[in-house]
Amino acid sequence: MSGQHQNQPLSPKARGAPAPHAGRNWQWLRTGEEFFSAMLDAIDGAAATVRLEFYIYSAGEPGNRFREALVRARSRGVAVRVLIDALGSYNLPAAFWNPLLQAGGQVRRFNPIAINRLGLRNHRKLLVCDETAAFVGGFNIAPEYMGDGVSHGWCDVGLRVRGPLVKNLSASFDQMFERAEFRHKRFARLRRAETRMVMKCGTEQLLLSGPGRGQNPFHNALKQDLRRAQSVQMMIAYFLPSRQVRRLLAGVVDRGGSVDLILGGKSDVMLSMLAARSLYPRMLRAGVAVHEYQPQVLHAKLFIVDNAVYVGSSNLDQRSLRINYELMIRFEHPEIARQAREIFASALAHCTRIPRPDWRNSRSLWQQIKQHWAYFLLVRLDPYIARRQWKALPD
Repeated sequence: MSGQHQNQPLSPKARGAPAPHAGRNWQWLRTGEEFFSAMLDAIDGAAATVRLEFYIYSAGEPGNRFREALVRARSRGVAVRVLIDALGSYNLPAAFWNPLLQAGGQVRRFNPIAINRLGLRNHRKLLVCDETAAFVGGFNIAPEYMGDGVSHGWCDVGLRVRGPLVKNLSASFDQMFERAEFRHKRFARLRRAETRMVMKCGTEQLLLSGPGRGQNPFHNALKQDLRRAQSVQMMIAYFLPSRQVRRLLAGVVDRGGSVDLILGGKSDVMLSMLAARSLYPRMLRAGVAVHEYQPQVLHAKLFIVDNAVYVGSSNLDQRSLRINYELMIRFEHPEIARQAREIFASALAHCTRIPRPDWRNSRSLWQQIKQHWAYFLLVRLDPYIARRQWKALPD
């Protein structure tokens, strides 16, 4: 679905966007209810531009409320652009966006479904309003994210961002919106991927990644932080780190530091949970503390390495690090790290720690076989197929 209406170009100077918020440039949003409410308020307060980009967008609640808010924004003359992933939002009817299109908004589906490029997806989650406020995190716009992550709804983490970084997020959205049809520039496969880059604003870094040549900026930055870390806390939905990261985590413990992982005790992708559990024996032998979140499905992507904090759309698995288009922000600030640790501690209270002596004995031979096959499929086969699809794309 392409945007048929082109009458409202997105301009950062259009209609005079409100001044940036004084004081701190970030605010944690710890539940789906908080995240959705804050985003809807931002859309309703937008005066010039709204850019919305999500992997999964579902009809129903809260998707219907977002569509209504976007239509209201267009009725005020706000330029509205929406980008959703064609596979992640496959079940969303094409007619869903008719009210927004009729109002003059633009909607595109990233990488329209084709069997020869099916695995190459836009996994990013982003809302930018007036180039003054942005929202990032792991939440999608779908019913399963509504709730507090404990009594109901999936457990996730989001962040509202203000300040200079927001313009970089806007530019990143525009780049993805323009490449929605997923056409290569000539000889693009022979150059470093344009979507793999680092944008710096003071102590904040926007880390963008996607398929293609070059190293993953998030992976690189995380490895650099781990080399000197003393305290590491990770809350991750899908955990299949590279051998380098596993060694670095073990190294933190070897030099007297601590590593705590919160992984999913429940998952929407059972194959991923099985594959992650195949790594537990190695992590436990290295002295890493592994905890599984119990109340609901865990979907967060939160990394705390001393005073460095990463938040955004990327998991620590091969799909996020080598295949998907992803967006992460790295902060280095004691206060944001302190609050991130509070979020981690709150989730930890709902976890079961995996005991080192009992883990191997608790798994049957059949469970071990399933876990190792899941690891092979996600770490070896999936990236191999995606790499073949990327190389086969026509110029």
